[in-house]
Amino acid sequence: MTRQLSTTDRTTIRRGSDRARTERSELHATLDAGLICHLGLLIDGSPRVLPTGYGRSGDTLYVHGSTGARSLREAAEGVEVCITVTHLDGIVYARSLFHHSVNFRSAMIHGRARDVVDDDEKLRALRVITDQLAPGSWEHARQPNKRELAATAILAVDLAEAAVKIRSGGPNDDVEDVEAGKAWAGVLPLRTHWGAPESASDLPAEFEVPRHVGERRYQA
Repeated sequence: MTRQLSTTDRTTIRRGSDRARTERSELHATLDAGLICHLGLLIDGSPRVLPTGYGRSGDTLYVHGSTGARSLREAAEGVEVCITVTHLDGIVYARSLFHHSVNFRSAMIHGRARDVVDDDEKLRALRVITDQLAPGSWEHARQPNKRELAATAILAVDLAEAAVKIRSGGPNDDVEDVEAGKAWAGVLPLRTHWGAPESASDLPAEFEVPRHVGERRYQA
């Protein structure tokens, strides 16, 4: 059964409403494809936007950072936050500058963050975040100790109030510009890829690049 996003005044897309997506699966896919989110909130009446790692578990988004970061401490107090994730998929060249655009996928989540203080949930959340950023590392590397857990802030944000907007395809030129035929129009796709792994300078020569790192460079 298809699950729909709940529409609120803050998540109703008015500009370019034809690009709005209403299925919750589109939200999950947009979030799962990303590596960095931006956490926004007001501190002393001034907006702050913090880029940070994140991970999704069901309809909960976990973000993390240092317990020393004021942005995360303020967010943990239950103030309103806004989290965004954006993917740039291509530049759209039109026959007129007005209709130049970009192909993109974006998600915006509104809500109040919950401070994760339970050690078991914090470990689960860190695994989710690790699997998002560096899949395979949770099993390969040393896991966090008590000191590291104490120094790490984890926030949980419910995905109940969210919006998704996606643009794809070519330019939307005016008929007169198409008929005039005076400029090239089309899309320059943007692709990202992993480079060859670079071992740490202090790593003994007998260590080979592990599969979860080496094979990732060939993923689309």
